[in-house]
Parts: sequence; structure tokens; C-alpha cells
Amino acid sequence: MRVPGAVRIGVVGPDSDGATAEELQLAEEVGRLLAERGATVLCGGLGGVMEAACRAAVAHGGTTVGLLPDPDDSAANPYLTVALPTGIGELRNGLIVRASHAVISIGGSWGTLSEIALAVRTGTPCVALRSWQIVPRGRTASAPVPVDTAAEAVTAAYAAIGARTRPPDAEPR
Repeated sequence: MRVPGAVRIGVVGPDSDGATAEELQLAEEVGRLLAERGATVLCGGLGGVMEAACRAAVAHGGTTVGLLPDPDDSAANPYLTVALPTGIGELRNGLIVRASHAVISIGGSWGTLSEIALAVRTGTPCVALRSWQIVPRGRTASAPVPVDTAAEAVTAAYAAIGARTRPPDAEPR
């Protein structure tokens, strides 16, 4: 079922092998805040930052979608509302960016850097929560908006897309 006007925010960052404890905590806070504002969390569907954001979002009544790199969902984190196996490996990073109204990057890994670069290249608003800061030399492309807290990240993502939050008295999804 399509939810008209649903905001999709991509949350990208290191997987279980590369995420720090601080990045996982930030991802959980971002996931909680996004769920409270009625956004759908879109991610790569694996562990680390992706799982932490999904865990918190689901715990707070949110919806999570994972675009998995493998042709099956065996590596999917258990907090996905919808797991979509793509079978295209890291190329799914482009799908995550293009399907998101905005992207919040948390921390850094090479995959995260590719998602940030794709967001900058395609004009998808990107917020960098203690993450990579890139500005292509000689370009006027919008660089990621640097922030230091999860609350700043969510506020900046919503501001970038001009999205309104669900009214506080609305029924949760």
C-alpha cells in the first residue's frame, strides 16, 4: 500500500565490520527521530548503521525498507519492514540514493562515500552526521550539510526537502 506523501530518508553508513559504537548510537537516534516524524527509513538492509537505524525506527512505530545487495534476503537485518533483494551488490547504493528524498550519512566507509558522491551528483539532499565532507573541485554541486547531532541531521534533512512532519496528534502508522 502506498502512503501518499510519505517521506523516504536514506540512512547510510558502515556495516557491522566498520561501524563504531558512537556511529551505532547516532544511527539509533536518527532512526527513532525519523520514525517519530513519520518518515520511512530506506537503507542497504544489512548490519551496522543500517540495522541500528532500523531497530530504533521499528521500535518507535516506523517503517523500514532495505535494498539488499544479494539475490536473497539471508543477510537482511531483522528490523526491516520490507527487505528487497537486488542481486546487484554495491550498485544498489545508487538505488538507495535515487529512491530517497534525502540521505543522512553517519560515519564513513567506502560504501558510504559512494552514496554521498551519488547524492551530490544527482542533487539528492545529503546530510553528513560526523561523516565524509566532499566538494568536487571546480564544481558548484551542493556539498553534504555537516551536522554533529542526530536531531540536527533529521532537521536538516527535512529542511532540505521542504517536508512537513506528521501532526503530533495524528495516529501512528
